[in-house]
Parts: sequence; structure tokens; C-alpha cells
Amino acid sequence: MQIEQLEVIDFLLARSPFDALPRETLEHLAAAVDVCYYKSGEQIVEFGQASEFWYVIRSGAVEVFRRDGTLYNRLTSGGYFGEFGLLRHGRVRFPARALEDSLIYLIPQSVFLDLFENHEAFADHVELEDRTRLRQVMSRREDANELLSATVDTLVGREAVTSNGSASAREAAQRMTQEGVSSLLIIDDNPDVPELPLLSGIVTDRDLRTRLLAPGLDHDTPVAEIMTPHVVTIAHNQLIFEAMLAMLRHNVHHLPVMKHQRPIGIVALSDIIRYESRNSLFVVGNIFRAQTVDELAALVPDVRACFTRMVNEDASARMVGNAMTAIGRSVKQRLLELAEAELGPTPVPYCFLALGSMARQEQLIITDQDNAIILDNRFDPARHGDWFNALSTFVCDGLARCGYTYCTGGVMASNEKWRQPLAAWERYFTDWIERPTPESLLHAGIFFDLDGVWGRTEWVVHLRELIARKAKGNSRFLACMARNALLRTPPLGFFKDFVVESDGRHTHAINIKRRGTGPLTDLIRVHALAIGAQSLNSFERVREIIDAAILPLGRGQDLYDALEFITTVRTRRQADDLTAGDEPDNSIEPEKLSEFERKNLRDAFLILSNAQKYLKYRYQPGRAN
Repeated sequence: MQIEQLEVIDFLLARSPFDALPRETLEHLAAAVDVCYYKSGEQIVEFGQASEFWYVIRSGAVEVFRRDGTLYNRLTSGGYFGEFGLLRHGRVRFPARALEDSLIYLIPQSVFLDLFENHEAFADHVELEDRTRLRQVMSRREDANELLSATVDTLVGREAVTSNGSASAREAAQRMTQEGVSSLLIIDDNPDVPELPLLSGIVTDRDLRTRLLAPGLDHDTPVAEIMTPHVVTIAHNQLIFEAMLAMLRHNVHHLPVMKHQRPIGIVALSDIIRYESRNSLFVVGNIFRAQTVDELAALVPDVRACFTRMVNEDASARMVGNAMTAIGRSVKQRLLELAEAELGPTPVPYCFLALGSMARQEQLIITDQDNAIILDNRFDPARHGDWFNALSTFVCDGLARCGYTYCTGGVMASNEKWRQPLAAWERYFTDWIERPTPESLLHAGIFFDLDGVWGRTEWVVHLRELIARKAKGNSRFLACMARNALLRTPPLGFFKDFVVESDGRHTHAINIKRRGTGPLTDLIRVHALAIGAQSLNSFERVREIIDAAILPLGRGQDLYDALEFITTVRTRRQADDLTAGDEPDNSIEPEKLSEFERKNLRDAFLILSNAQKYLKYRYQPGRAN
């Protein structure tokens, strides 16, 4: 046997799925292998060409792309590609090119198919990694369950039942009874666009009970007087999961389904239940039924079970973050209801804020509480201060009992500094942007992600518009934000291996939030501020950044995929801890990850590292001095 073949055998023996093959099979394989050298940037295979080989990377790095040109995967030594075309249709499905100068083993189609058909462990490994890669790396999830992939229009079984606002409540109830529905859409003429009627409101069984019968109104009361205006709607092509989140966020049980600005039907809570299997919706329902803080705290196990179930069902990182945020918002809202019931009427209007991950809809099961209050400009500390101090203390203590730990930096509404009138918040943000200091930049990383949870939420819209207007094009401020975003780096060493903690409680581990998702969200925020984006969610911000074309081609999709994968690893580790009965945290041990996870996590960290280099180039943080 030639020495080159022995080198091939030694290389393959050290890697899955070859390490389980018999020696004689490996010898036959090594004799059939061709070795090719590809220069950096050279195309290896094109979409649609005949599949002739399975490719195994001996050294270097290769990028594999989807048909639309977006990045699908990055592979390094030991990685392989080309199985899609060999197993499906005989044509290349994913084009590939060398990212670095690379040596690649070419295994003929006949040899690969023989291995696949006659060695079960080999076939299982290739198929398993194939499915996992599709599920965790690709943005399209072909194997997701119906809740995560079906669109809202699949739940619409009949046309929406409608009436006009001049009809009486009696007529509305009779119509609902005749049609056998629990809700009625109120449609009125549109003077501006006659062919497109206006959706003015919705009337439900509950509205008839609480707004007509309970107050003792006449049955001939116009239905417009008891309907719910400003209807929350959902587009026909949105996911069922998104309909569920809308119900969670707005605490409603009926969603009109819109297509081309016209209602085509209504999705009710009962429709969602068939897909949701009595889980997160019911957690939220129980939250709003809780009468005490003790009852809210008793729901912590249910919240954790909901998180674990979603992760185990392969919900995307974004979906998990949205659902956990909806639950967290609901806890805050119920605590505020309980606080107001105990303290009496609010002396002046206010808005309770969610900050950080909750505002971005990226909250997971392990999180602290970042919150604040915007007060009406008529606020008088002498007359109103005690009431708002009591409210803030009640809510922050309640959140801590419900699993949302106190913020170690004191960014909570219970801190008087973060309980200020609207005019003071306007000054805060203006000063942070126009006169940045090291302290203010630390605040900016938290407060520039803000959302309204309760009260005068329109004030938050005003503040976000102020932030977007003042930050866009402010080169010194963006340079300062970029400098802060570069303080936390991915855990990669000189040879692209993982750098783990060497001391402390989590020796040989990586804090994947501090070294992964945190730096990613920081740099995404800088780009978002630079273009004046008002999106809060990091994934939505990346889409706006891509549309603004401020990154090199393909880099935006890289950021999206890296954030999705790193967050997915983080959620899976936390779910595994919960399943094992351990207290979850943000630490992972690379040696305990699968080979697939280690390989793709390393690639995701490389994307973060390169993105930080580009951030430094684009915003020149040295100018911040």
C-alpha cells in the first residue's frame, strides 16, 4: 500500500463517520480517493451540475451556499459536503467554493453509495448530521411541526361574519347566534377608498356580557358603542405561532385574518389550542388569573416546562425568545395590576418599561430584570413619589420571586434614577448620544433597547424616534458604541480553538451569553443605530441592515445564522440542565458538545470575530477618544 493511502486512512480513522468502518473498507476507500487542491475563492461545485463525488476536507476551509446565494454552512478539516446531490436527484443542490487554500478528498459516487447502503452506522451519521444541519443552521425548517411552520390561513374554516356599526346590540347577538360564531367584525364604509371598507372593531360574546348586559344597557344600543375598537389583526400568511404570540402579547382570544387589507376570517383561541397542546397560552392564562404574588411565583415550574417543551420540539431561537418574552411581559403586567389594586388609582399617568432582552423579544429562561418607568411631566416627587416608589418595589420584588433576578447594576424601576418624567428621559437620551461618556455608554447598551409594557406606551414610540433621529449619522457616538461593542470577544484562540475559563466555578467552560450572543447583539445594535432602524429584535434589525446594504454581500445573513445557532446552543444547554434537574446557566463546556455543535459553533464565533473586525473598520472606534 502506498504511503499516500496510509495517510488517507490515518486521517479518516480519526474522524466520524469513518472511525466505525472496517479496516478493509477504509483501504478500499483510500485506494479510490482523488486529492484535489483548490485556491482560496475557487469554485468547487456549481448548482445543478452532475453530482460525481462526495467531498471531505483534508485541510483549509470551504463555504457551502444555498441556491439563492446565501451562506448555508462553513466547513473546516474533517467536514464533508455533496451528499445531498448524491442521495437526491443526482445534481448539486448546494454550490461550494474554497474559503481558504484547501486540500480535498474526492470520493467517487459509487464508493460513497456503497458505504451508505452497506454500513448502517455510517449512513445514520450522515443522515443525522444532514437533518440536524437543516434544522439548526438553515433558516427554512422543512421538518418543523405544524405549529412552527403552518400559516394562519390554514386555520380559517369559514368567511368572517360581519355587520356595520349602526346595527343594534340585539341584531348583533342574533346574527352571531344564527351563524354559530363567538365574534362579529364591525365593517363600515370607507369615504376615502369606497371599494375597501374599514374594519372598525370587533364584538365578542364577552363584550355582550360585560359591556351590555352587566351595565344594564338597552338591547337597541348601537353595536359601535360596545365593540372593541383598534382591532389586533394577523396577516393570512403569518405563522400560527405568530398568531399565538399576538394573543399572548395583547391578551385577546380572537384575531381577524387579513388579506389585501380585507378580513377573510377569524382565528380564535380554540383554533390555536389544537396546535399549542395546552402549554404557553395556558401559562399566560394562569398568570392573568393569579390573585397574589404567591400564585404567580407558583407558576415558575410551568414556565420552565414550557421553555423545555419548545426547545425539544425544535422551535427556532427566535420563537423561543418571543414566547419567553410574552410570558415575562405578562408577569410584569399582572404584577402592575395587582400593585395598582393594592395602592389605589395612579396619581399621574406613567409607562412601565421593559429593557434589554425583554424589549428585544430575546428573553430566555435565565434572565435578570431590567426595567424603568416614564412618568408624566406633571409628576411631583413630594406628592407622587411615595406611590411610585411603592409600585416599583412591589413589581421588582414580585419579579424576583417569579424567577427574574434583581439587576446587579441597579437598572430597575425601584431605583429612583430610572423613574423619571418624560422630559428627563428625553434629556438622558440626548446627552448619551451627543455627549457620550464611559458611564453613559454602559447605560446605552441597555436603555437603547426599550419597549412599553404598561400604561402610556406611546411615549416609548416617541423616545425610539428621538434615538433613531439623533444617533443616525452621529459618527462620534457610533464610534463610542463600536468601541464598547468590541470589549467582549468570541472565545477563539490563535489556532481557532476554543478558549475556556481557567478558574472560577465554571472551569473549562464558556459563558456563551457573555462571549457569544452578547457581543453579537451589541454589534448588531451599532449597525441598527447607524441606519436609523427602529426595530428592537436583533433578527429584525439584521434584516433592516441587509436591506440598507451597509455590509459586504452575504455578511448580514452570516450574522443572522450565527445569532440563531449560538442562541440555539444556549437554549439547548439550558433545557438539558432543566431536564436533568440542574439549575440552568449560560455556561457550556465545549468537550460535552457534539462534533456537529463544536464545528458549527466555531464557525459562528468566526463570523462574530470577522464582524467585529468590520465594525472596527467601519466606525473607527479610535475616534471616540
